[in-house]
Amino acid sequence: MLRAEASERHRRSAVRLGIPEAESIGVPVPVIHRIARSVERSNSLARELWATGVHEARLLAALVFDPATLSPGEASALLADVQSWDLCDHLCNTLFLRIEGYRSLIRLWSDAEPTYTKRAAFALMASSATHERALLEEAVRDYLELIERHSDDPRLHVKKAVSWALREVGQRDLASRDRAAEVAERLASAAGQPRAWVGRDALRDLERMRFVEGKRRLVVVRG
Repeated sequence: MLRAEASERHRRSAVRLGIPEAESIGVPVPVIHRIARSVERSNSLARELWATGVHEARLLAALVFDPATLSPGEASALLADVQSWDLCDHLCNTLFLRIEGYRSLIRLWSDAEPTYTKRAAFALMASSATHERALLEEAVRDYLELIERHSDDPRLHVKKAVSWALREVGQRDLASRDRAAEVAERLASAAGQPRAWVGRDALRDLERMRFVEGKRRLVVVRG
C-alpha cells in the first residue's frame, strides 16, 4: 500500500531533510495520513508496520497505535529505534501526547542520553504547551524549570527542541510569555554557548508575541 504511493522525488526530498536514506521510500506525509484514516487503530498492525524499519511505515504506525493502550515502556521502546527528528516529533504530536500521564515521560526523557529520546522530552513539551488548553500552572512551572536545566545540551536537534518548547510555553498567554522571556534572557546572557543559543533563538519570537483579539494563543508579529 505504501510502496504504491512512493516516488523517488519524494524520497530525495526526505533525505535532504535528514531522513536516513536507507530507510525512506518516498511517501508524502498527507498520503500517510489519508491511509491512516482508512484503517482502524490496531496495536498489532502498528507493531508490524514499525518492525519493517521503513520510515514511512513508522510514520503510519504512529497514527495506527491506540494511545489508550500504549504503555510508557512501549513508548520509550519506540523512541529507541528513532533516527530522525521528524519521526521523533511526529510520535510526540500524534501519539505520545494522547497517552494518559504523558507528563511523566517528559521528565523521564529529559534526563536521557540518546539524542532523539532527549529531543522527545521537549518536542512533547512543545506539543503539550500548544494543544493542552487547561494546562495546569504546576505544569508550566515544571516545563520552564526543565528547559532551563537542560538548555546546555550542544546537540543541534536537542537544543532546537528546547528552544521550540520555550517558545510554545511563552505563546500561551501574556503571563506565560513574560515568564518564558525571563528564562530566555537568563539563558541568552549565560556563559555556555548552547544556553546562550537557546536563549537568543527563543527571544527572537518571544519579543514579537502579541495578543490578538479572537486568537486563542499569542501571535508572533513580524516586520
